[in-house]
Amino acid sequence: MQTMSLRMPDYLKTAVSDVCKDEKISLNQFIVNALSEKVSALQTVDIIEKKAQLASKESFLDALSQVPDNEAFENDKL
Repeated sequence: MQTMSLRMPDYLKTAVSDVCKDEKISLNQFIVNALSEKVSALQTVDIIEKKAQLASKESFLDALSQVPDNEAFENDKL
């Protein structure tokens, strides 16, 4: 585990401290969770973009053509 110094505007520190107090978590835990969520979101976007590069309209249409042409269930109708 590493330690780092973090600079943030006073208004943000106050807002985060208020959230931490309400949620009964430490400032450290809040920051670790926030960073984890952001990294996860960015990695998810990267994965989706890489998969999208491998996709093609032809393969999508081929997969779609294999879907049976059945009547929708009553609770699935618009």
